[in-house]
Amino acid sequence: MTFLFTDVEGSTRRWEADAQAMRVALVVHDKVLRTAIEAYNGFVFSHTGDGFVAAFASPMSAVNAAIDAQRELQLPVRMGLATGEAELRDGDYFGTVLNRAARVMAAGHGGQILLADSTAGLLSGVDLIDLGPRRLRDVPTAVGVFQVRAAGLRTDFPPLRALDAGPGNLRPAPTSFIGRESEVAEVEAALRAHRLVTLTGVGGVGKTRLAVEVAAELAESFPDGVWFFELAAVADPAAVPDAVAAVLGIIQQPGKSVAKVWPLRWRAGSDCWCSTTASTCVTPRPIWSRPSSRNRRR
Repeated sequence: MTFLFTDVEGSTRRWEADAQAMRVALVVHDKVLRTAIEAYNGFVFSHTGDGFVAAFASPMSAVNAAIDAQRELQLPVRMGLATGEAELRDGDYFGTVLNRAARVMAAGHGGQILLADSTAGLLSGVDLIDLGPRRLRDVPTAVGVFQVRAAGLRTDFPPLRALDAGPGNLRPAPTSFIGRESEVAEVEAALRAHRLVTLTGVGGVGKTRLAVEVAAELAESFPDGVWFFELAAVADPAAVPDAVAAVLGIIQQPGKSVAKVWPLRWRAGSDCWCSTTASTCVTPRPIWSRPSSRNRRR
C-alpha cells in the first residue's frame, strides 16, 4: 500500500490571525483533497483537522492524486508518501510505513510533494528530484527522499526539515558545546592536513564529544557525509571492518573480504569517519570515483 499524508503549513498561525478565513479556506481544502483522492481510488481513513491520511493500492495513483490536489489547493499544503505493508484494523492502518510517510511529509514545505525511496523506486515516467538520503525524526535509518516535479507545481523550496542536511549518520548533539574553541580549531586544522587524527586521554575527558563537534563543524566539507562508528565494544581487531561495513550498508561479495570491498564505494576525501575507539577521525582514501546525480527521471 502507498500512504499519503498531508498537512497545512503554518495552520496555527493562520487560525490565530483570522479564524473565520481559515474555516472558509479549510472547506475548500477538504473538498479539493477528497476529490483528488477519490478520483484515483484512494481511501481516506484519517482526518487530522487540517490534514488527510489516505491509502492507495497503486503508488502511481497516489502520486497523481497528490499532483492534482496540489495544483488546486490555495493553502500551503505539504505532502509525503511512502509505500509498504500495513495492517488494516477497524478501519485504520498500522505499521512502520505510516511513520515514514508522516516523517517524510514533516520534512517538507507548503506546496511540496515528497516521496520516500520505497515509493520512488516503484514509479516510471514521473519527474523526480533526488534530495538524497535524510535522517528523519524517530526513524532509525536514513530514508531516500525525492521531490515530485510536475507542470504547475513549485520547484524551489528551502532545505528539508530533516535532522541532517545530507548523507551520513552523525546525529545532532543533545547538549551545547561550550568552550574548548582552541581545541576545536586545533583538531579541525589537523584533520584538514592529515587523513588520520587520533585524540587520546583518560576516560571521560571528552574525546568523543570533541571529535563529534569537529566532525559536525566540517560536515559541509564532505559531500558524502560524516559517519560515526561505535567501536568501543568491538574487542577483536579483525572484526572492525565488519562493524564499519554494517553501518555503511556494505554487503560482502563472494571471494572478497569486506576490507577490500568498502573502498569501492567512496570518492577520495568525500566523507569523514569518526569512531569511539580513542576518538579517531579519518578521511578515507578510496581507489575508485563514483558518479553522482541528483536529478533524474524515474
